[in-house]
Amino acid sequence: MKGCPIPNEGNVDRIIRIIVGLVLILISIFASLNPTLRVIFIVIGVIALVTGLTGFCLVYQLLGISTRK
Repeated sequence: MKGCPIPNEGNVDRIIRIIVGLVLILISIFASLNPTLRVIFIVIGVIALVTGLTGFCLVYQLLGISTRK
């Protein structure tokens, strides 16, 4: 498919990102955090979750890294 990025994350990397993303989002929802910290946790959590689900990390792409075998 033209325009779709090539996945550059391995399975372990993806699982870790999904877990970390979910944990950060859940902490931001259920913990009593100040609003700034809550937004930071949500943003980082969503980025980790999306990169884990898609298998593509733009930072890895820019640095020429791939954990996919």
